[in-house]
Amino acid sequence: MFYAMQPLRWLYLDLNSYFASVEQQRHPHLRGKAIAVGPERIDSGTIIAASYEAKAFGIHTGMRVGEARRLCPHIIFCGGDHSHYKAYHDKIIEEVWRHIPVTHVCSIDEVACRLLDNENSPEQALALARRIKAGIRANVGECLTSSIGIAPSRLVAKIASDMQKPDGLTLIRSADLPNALLSLSLRDIPGIGAKMEARLNARGIHTMAQLLAQDPHAATASWGSVVGTRLCYALHGKDMPERPQQSRSIGHSHVIAPNIRTLETARETARRLLLKAASRLRRAECVTRHLTLHARFESRRSWHSTLKLAPTDDSFPLLEALALLWPRLAREIGAERIRVIGVTLDDIRPAIGTQLNLFDAPARPTLRIAHAMDALNEKFGRNTVTLGSVAKGRASLIGTKIAFGRIPDAAEFHE
Repeated sequence: MFYAMQPLRWLYLDLNSYFASVEQQRHPHLRGKAIAVGPERIDSGTIIAASYEAKAFGIHTGMRVGEARRLCPHIIFCGGDHSHYKAYHDKIIEEVWRHIPVTHVCSIDEVACRLLDNENSPEQALALARRIKAGIRANVGECLTSSIGIAPSRLVAKIASDMQKPDGLTLIRSADLPNALLSLSLRDIPGIGAKMEARLNARGIHTMAQLLAQDPHAATASWGSVVGTRLCYALHGKDMPERPQQSRSIGHSHVIAPNIRTLETARETARRLLLKAASRLRRAECVTRHLTLHARFESRRSWHSTLKLAPTDDSFPLLEALALLWPRLAREIGAERIRVIGVTLDDIRPAIGTQLNLFDAPARPTLRIAHAMDALNEKFGRNTVTLGSVAKGRASLIGTKIAFGRIPDAAEFHE
C-alpha cells in the first residue's frame, strides 16, 4: 500500500484577515466595521486585506479599491503600517512558543508546528490548539483570531486550517483521508494555480477524486517532476523529507502612483529600492555578482536588463551599476509610463571567502560609509541618512512592505 496510516504530526495556524485584524486591534473604533487595507485615494490600487465585515460585501484581497468602494460605499480604508504588522507577528510567534515550538514560520500570518508523540492524540492536539487560540486573544489581542488545522501531513494541516473561517478548528486524521478532501476543488490545493489546473485537466484530471486516485508514479507524470510525488504523498497524510533551500537573490519592487509616473520618479524609486536591497545584503554578510533592473509599463509589457558585477556589498558601486543600466530603460520606454519599478541582486554568496576585485582595498572607505548609514538608520529611524535626494513624502511610500511569503527583519523597517 502506498499510503500507510500516519499519526497526527502537524498543527497549522492561519491568522484570520491578519492585516485588517491588526488595524482593528490597534484602533478600537474600527472594530465591527467594514475596513480594508489599501490606498484609499487610488481607485486602481489593490486591497491587501479586508475585515470579515468587508468580506460580507464581497470584498477580498486583490480587489481594486474602486470596485470595493462600489460594493461597500461606507468602507473605511487604512493605509497600513507594516512595521506594526511585523511587531504583532513577533508577539504571536512568542505566544505560540509558550505552548509548542514553532517549526516553520510560513508567512506573516501562518505558522506550522510539529506535534510530538506525547501531544498528538486527537484530544491532546485539540486542547493544545484551543490553548494557543485563547493565549493569542488574551496576551496579544482580542481581535486576532485564528483558524487551526491539525493533520498527519503539513499540507493537509494547512488545507484544514482553511476549512473553517474565522476562528475555526479542524482535525483530519489519517483514517479520514482521502474522503475529507473530496469536496474541495483542485484550486483549493496549495500549489495548484491556473496553469497547473489546465495541465491536470489536459491529462483528464478535473476533480479531487481523480487527483487523489493517482499513485505516486502517475502523479510524477502529471506534474512532470518529483513535486507531483511529494504532493501525492502529502495529500494522503505522509510528508516526504524537505530539501533545504538557500536564498540566492534579494530584491524589491514598487508600484508608482498614477499621478507621479515620470521617468525621474522611477529612477529615484529604483535608487531607494537598491539601497534597501544593499542594506539587506550587508546584514546577511553576503555579496552579489549581478544587478537586474526590471520594469512593467502601464500596457503590462515587461522589461529587464542585467549587469554583471565584481563581488560587492557596497551601496556606492551598486548605485554606479544602476546608473549604467538606466539609459537602457530610458531608451526602451518610448511614450509609455512605468507602472512598476524594481531591482534584484542575484548570484548571492557569503562575503567570507569570496575573492574581491583586485583593486578593492581591504577597508573600502565607501563600504565603511554604507555600514555607518545602516547603523544610523537603525538607531534613529528610516531615511535618517540616505544617498541622493528623495522627494518629500516619497520615502515613506517606498518603505518596507510585507509580502505574505517573506517576513522582513525588524531592521528593514529602518532602511
